[in-house]
Formats: sequence, structure tokens, C-alpha cells
Amino acid sequence: MTFLKTSVKLFLFGTLVAGVQTLRAQNPVVDELNSIHGNFQIDAQYYETDSLIGAPKVPEKLLSNVFGNINYTRGKFSAGVRYEAYNNVRQGFLPSYKGEGIVNRFARYQTDLLDITIGNFYEQFGNGLMLRAYYEPGLLYDNSIDGARIISSPYKGFTFKGIIGKQRLFFGKGPGIVRGFDGELNVNELFDSILGNKKTRVILGGSFVSKYQADQDNNLVIPENVGCYGGRINIIREGFNFNTEYAYKINDPTADNNGSYKFGDALFSTISYAGKGFSILLQGKRIDNMSYRSDRNEGLQNLLINYLPATTKQHSYTLLALNPYATQLNGEIGFMAEAQYRVKKGSLIGGKYGMEITVNYSQACGLNQYGVRDSSTAMTYYQTKWDFEELRDNNKKYYHDFFVEVNKKFSKKIKATFVYANQFYNRNIIQFNAPNAGYKNLRTQIGVIDVTYKYKSSSSIRFEFQGLFTDADRKSVETNSNLIAKGDWATGMIEWWPNGHLFIAVFDQWNFGNPDPKLQVHYYLGTIGYNKDAHRISLSYGKQSAGIFCVGGVCRVVPASNGITLSITSSF
Repeated sequence: MTFLKTSVKLFLFGTLVAGVQTLRAQNPVVDELNSIHGNFQIDAQYYETDSLIGAPKVPEKLLSNVFGNINYTRGKFSAGVRYEAYNNVRQGFLPSYKGEGIVNRFARYQTDLLDITIGNFYEQFGNGLMLRAYYEPGLLYDNSIDGARIISSPYKGFTFKGIIGKQRLFFGKGPGIVRGFDGELNVNELFDSILGNKKTRVILGGSFVSKYQADQDNNLVIPENVGCYGGRINIIREGFNFNTEYAYKINDPTADNNGSYKFGDALFSTISYAGKGFSILLQGKRIDNMSYRSDRNEGLQNLLINYLPATTKQHSYTLLALNPYATQLNGEIGFMAEAQYRVKKGSLIGGKYGMEITVNYSQACGLNQYGVRDSSTAMTYYQTKWDFEELRDNNKKYYHDFFVEVNKKFSKKIKATFVYANQFYNRNIIQFNAPNAGYKNLRTQIGVIDVTYKYKSSSSIRFEFQGLFTDADRKSVETNSNLIAKGDWATGMIEWWPNGHLFIAVFDQWNFGNPDPKLQVHYYLGTIGYNKDAHRISLSYGKQSAGIFCVGGVCRVVPASNGITLSITSSF
């Protein structure tokens, strides 16, 4: 029955597309009013069992993730669908993504006063502390809201948003209803005659979000309507930008906080300044009991209503990103400071082409909790204090990352990047959410050398060398988890672009410091790919080590694998 419904939907949409194309061919005027665009992506992998690296047996041998978006626009009206197919879903993604169907469809109409969407939509209030619905295909993360959204700007400088609906959960929807509204006021635009020409601009915002889920607990009285509200301010003056937001959530006992009735709150602030050849960024946050889901019984990344930014750098180099940080939903305090300086061309240090230096430090710690006993019941509560002692308490430290990055151009043909990093990683908390799991904290020193030689206008060859050194795993061999990065690592890569379209890359990641000599494995990987316009095809063969892949503090586990991977992306 589900297949029949999906087939009918695809047939109707295909008929619509065919009709539009016919109309465009017959009438040039209509062609100017209509547009059809979209994108497709296919990721398929053939798996080979490899017990040495812990690559599991895959019964199907071939697994694939496929999706495609098709959007139609005519004047103020737009509509679209996204089709997804997982037969079956690739390793490292939740197995509940199994099957195929239309998972996203919407219709939208926009005027000067109203912007109305029905169906699936994505939305963010402020920094996302109270609401963020978004799609990240690399993580297969989609918490879109299926319902209705209204955006209105009745006065210059004022924007109002209202939403209601249910969140996507795999090929269905969660049981909870999400409702919310957001208002944003641009003070300078509202009082344009007085403040329109002022250098300082001020933007104010406020949000309220509520979820409803029926209480089905026979032992406890669970809040069915859980509200979250807060405000924000953004001040901009030339190169200076200050943004801060505070959110407060009423008691919300869930599986995440072990049924705690404590309130939740979050504060996130950013200060930045960019001048000529120099910039600085400061970020800080404090999060306490801010897991907010439309289903109180869910876990992992499922049905999260809000988004808690990670004040840590998102690295692209393999070994720098080998142990990424994931935001702790129940509570943490963290900060990041980054300074970037561009050395002038012709100076003693900068040389003929100048140089860019970036220094970054970030840290995340747990909150100090103090037990509070409720004498009228058999329940125990806890509270936290704004004393910031967590930053000085080594027992509460979750993560730190210090790195220096230097980008230098030596000639018209040669440029290079050099990175040194020092990282601290609390595996008990970040990977297992268990303070007493028994794993040692990981302390690493990492170096990166990345050199590109551009010998023609569209031809280049790049050499990359990385090393990770630690003594945390040398004393013992931990065998109860494939996620543990054991000992020292080295990585090397050669990437060749003979022209602007074709590329060939050879990659080796070597766990040469593993305390077990049998596991000092080389993870060889070869890739060939072709790019043209908005189309890309790549084919890879080799091994991949187990680890964690994160985007913006949201992570998924990537198991070890061995085999062939095909990736195709296309946009039109």
C-alpha cells in the first residue's frame, strides 16, 4: 500500500513536470515565468568483510543512500518534493532509515505581506537555542517540521514568524506537536528617519516555542505542554559585531535527563571584530538541561527541536578531526577564542606574497551539580551555580583544542598550509556519556603540512602529511570498542588534478603506534573523480578506520569499512 501511494505521488508530480515542460516549449512568455531546478545525490558502497580492522559483515554486500530534490517556481508560488531511497542504508547511519518514499513536500506562496508554507519546512529562531529545523545529508539528519509556517513583515524593520507541525522521524513523524513564534525588530529600519544613517545597528529578537505530548506515564505527572522562551540582541558597528541569546525551558523530564524536573536554560554569546589585516572572534556558552525533543522518550539525534552550537573548531584535516567534540545536551560550559592576522606583503616575515596566521583555543567542561532533596517526595533534584569553577576543575574538563595555522604562498605556483594542534579528549563523556566508563583521557599532539604545486592554470598536485602522537594508549590495549583511536597515527595523501575536471588521489592512514603490532594497519584508499559544471562523479576503493564524524557539534558513528564507494552528485 505504501509503495502504491508513493508511485501515485511520483506519477502526479511527473505529470506536472511534463506539463510544465510542454507549456514552456509552446509559450516563450510562460517559460520566463516558470523554473524547475533540483539536485540528486547517490552514495553507494560495496562492502568487504575485514576482521583485522573490525569491518563488519554486510549481508547485502551493497548498500546505498539516494535522494533527489525537484522544485518548481512560478512567480510568487513555489513547490517541491524530495525522494529518498535506502536499500539498505549505508553503515554508520541509523538502520531505521530503511526503504524509500517521498519524505519532503511543500507548497509556498510569497507576497509583500505574507509568506505562507504548508508541508515540510526548515526554520531557525535566532541561534537555534529554542528552534532549529534543518537538513544535513552528510549526517542523514533531518528534523523538518510537517505542518504550516507563516512569515509576515507588516512594518518596515519588523518580521514575525509562526509555525506549527510535527517533526520528521525516519519515514514517519514523531508523536509531539511543535508550536512556536518568533519576532525580530531591526531598530534602525523601524526608526529610519532618526537612526537610518547611524553607524551602529541594533537588532532585537524574541521567541517562544512549545511542544505538546500526551502524558502516558502511570507513575509520574509529566508536563504535556513544555514551553521554551528567550530573547536575543545583535549590535553591529562597522567591523564590530556582538550577538547574545538566552533561552529558558520549563521542567521537561525525559530519557536524556533521567526524568529530572529541573528547568533548563542556555546562554550563547559571540563577539567579533574584523579590521584591516586582523580579526578576532570570542564565543562563550553555558548550557544546562537543554535537551528539547518532541518525543521525551527518544534519544541520539532524533526529534531534537533545538540546536546547541559547539564552541569548537570544525576541522577538515583527517587527524585533526579524528576526535571531534559533540555538544553535551544535558549541560556544559565552553568558550572559543580565535585571532587571525594577515602579514603584509613585502614585510620581513610576509615576504613577497604575505602570510596568514590563525591561532585558536577552545574548551568545554561539565557543570558542577549540587544535589537538592525534596522532603515532600522521594525525588532528588539538582542545581547548578553560575560560579564558572568548572573551567578550573580538571575533573570536569571534557575537551580542549589549541591550534596554530599558517598559510603561506611561496611563489606563483607554490602555496602551503602548516598546522600544529594540541587536543584533550574525555572519551568517557564524549563517546560513551558515562563518567565512570574507565577509559583514559586522550591527549594528542598533531602536525599537518599541506603543499600545493600549481604547474598550470588548471593543473595542480597537492601533497598532504599529518601526524598524531599520544602516550595515552601505549600502556594497555583496549579491545571493547572500535571507536578508540589507539596510539600514534600518520596520514599521507597525493592529489593530482591533471586538468580542471579530472582528479586522482591516493591516501594512506597508518596506525603505526597501536600497542598491538597486529593492529598497526595501513588504511589505503584510492579515489578517481570527474567534475563538470554542477556534476561530480567519484569512485573510491580501500579501507576506512572507525571513528566519529561531526558537523557543527552533531555527530554520527562511522564504523570501519573496506570496499568500493561510488558517489554521484548533480544539480540543475
